Amino acid sequence: MKSFLNKKFICFSNFIIFILLFPFLSFIQGRPSKDFSSSLRDQRPGEKKNIPRPEYPRPELYRESWLNLNGIWEFAFDFSNSGEEAGKFLGVGFDRTILVPFAPESPLSGIGFLDFMPAVWYKRTFILPEDWSKKNVLLHFEACDYETTVGINGHKVGSHEGGYTPFSFNITAYLKPGENLIIVRARDDVRSGRQATGKQSHRLESYSCLYRRTTGIWQTVWLEAVPEIYIEQLRFYPQKERDEAALFVFFNQPPEGGNLFVRLSFQSKEVYKAVYTAEKVTFIPIKIKDLKLWDIKQPNLYDVEIIYFRGKEAIDRVKSYFGFRTIEARGDRIFLNDRPLFLRFVLDQGFYPDGIYTAPNDEALKRDIEIAQSFGFNGARLHQKVFERRFLYWADKFGYLVWGEFPDWGLDISNAENFLSFQKQWRKVLNRDFNHPSIIGWCPFNERWEVIYPGFIEEIFHLTKEIDPTRLVIDSSGGYHLAPTDVYDAHNYEQNIEVFAHAFSGLLEDPPKVFVNGDPRRHLPYRGQPYFVSEYGGIWWNPGQRDEKAWGYGARPKTAEEFIERYRRLTQALLENPKIAGFCYTQLYDIEQEVNGLCNFERQPKFDQDIIRSINEQRAAIESRK
Repeated sequence: MKSFLNKKFICFSNFIIFILLFPFLSFIQGRPSKDFSSSLRDQRPGEKKNIPRPEYPRPELYRESWLNLNGIWEFAFDFSNSGEEAGKFLGVGFDRTILVPFAPESPLSGIGFLDFMPAVWYKRTFILPEDWSKKNVLLHFEACDYETTVGINGHKVGSHEGGYTPFSFNITAYLKPGENLIIVRARDDVRSGRQATGKQSHRLESYSCLYRRTTGIWQTVWLEAVPEIYIEQLRFYPQKERDEAALFVFFNQPPEGGNLFVRLSFQSKEVYKAVYTAEKVTFIPIKIKDLKLWDIKQPNLYDVEIIYFRGKEAIDRVKSYFGFRTIEARGDRIFLNDRPLFLRFVLDQGFYPDGIYTAPNDEALKRDIEIAQSFGFNGARLHQKVFERRFLYWADKFGYLVWGEFPDWGLDISNAENFLSFQKQWRKVLNRDFNHPSIIGWCPFNERWEVIYPGFIEEIFHLTKEIDPTRLVIDSSGGYHLAPTDVYDAHNYEQNIEVFAHAFSGLLEDPPKVFVNGDPRRHLPYRGQPYFVSEYGGIWWNPGQRDEKAWGYGARPKTAEEFIERYRRLTQALLENPKIAGFCYTQLYDIEQEVNGLCNFERQPKFDQDIIRSINEQRAAIESRK
């Protein structure tokens, strides 16, 4: 009761503040701006457009003052890992150029070097816009694999460990008028057992289901101008049952007085505005009438504008968006917005022929989702890779469900010393992507059947639930279920239809018997959770290909008609089982030697999309249960 009264008092106080300040808010009032979620600006006005990946890289927290640093950089290999002694932090000894943000292994980088690179170096200069002279300047890296050290004008400004998460440094103290020099060193050792590498090959060549490596910078590098005190992070907790959202605004340091103006709009129509006292963490309860839910192919998104001001001066201004939706497990079913949901998922590994980990352009990210939806999939497992924020932005925009995963392969989880590195990087993933309505679940591990340090998987599972209690969590997909996983899953690439269907018939027994991967004795008992066949199919189909390395699962069908019939029967075996909550087909497109995609590597469909869609969109038995 005390906390309830406190909340009532806070809301009343904020209302009084709004009334008192209303006459001074004309500078931030007016008509709602064009939908932010559909009109993210590509780059700063007046900047050149002929740079790769020019779009704004952080859609969930947009700020006007930014500068894209993608483009041509100087570059150097460092095979002996001695570049620092050779003076490279001072800008000495760069003999090549590279197109950032493409990794040196990729053709798009202009280099295309496929051997191991213990260390690589980058160099470029930049001039700050004149109106940034009284601002703090942050240097952002969306991703750089794996251990990164950055220098500005001969001074080291910081280091970062991890190949998949963004990081930034405040470089204001190291800048000078006119031209500034930036140096980047990236160290990478995929064979060490101490790095999470995902599907990057640990051999010289690609093999099996491991592909070309990515070293160094592989996502956008950019500068941002911020005030001394600025909005650092937002967190939205939509509460559908009360038609409201809990919004938390985090500052980089405690505000020196001032207030926050918050405005929400839906399809350009203002639906909420208020003023709140600014604190280090400001809690804002948002009530919305006639709430619109975010759903599959119904991506209802609310645009948000937040302004931190003191008096009549606007100190900081950001834009964002969010969606209302719920996801939960009830018994053996998954519910989206209180409606039974069958996961019609496809495996997406996020590789591209010319860019490897990096999409050649923003349109390619969007196109992958459009292709998957054209086949009748309502979502994807984002497999063994942390996808870039722009992909998740498009998933939010298209009403496309995704299950987020960490690229844990390559990390020796029998070694307790690796736990600290893993949890640090995984925590950054959870925090980075918390606000995306498209993400309905998390999975930190995949196919872990080896020796596992006691508690490694269990503690990461519980950490995930503590950081994000709003989503479902699979502890280890297709691996040993050692924690009380929200969803019980398994991988099964059996191609014989009868054998495949029989593997899951035990779910219908009382008590149920579940198909598991690995030694059944190492799993926690099945407790009646939703059962998800999170990898199946993988049918080998590459007519005309002569590459001896090419492979897929099972014997190759002799005709396209035979492929489709096998696909139909495998998929229907899952749809017709009233105890199966979803499937994930392997996979959306071929990747190098693995030729089991519904499209080839260039994203050209191999089959009539309408036929596959008609199979996938059949009503599942579990959806029809009362």
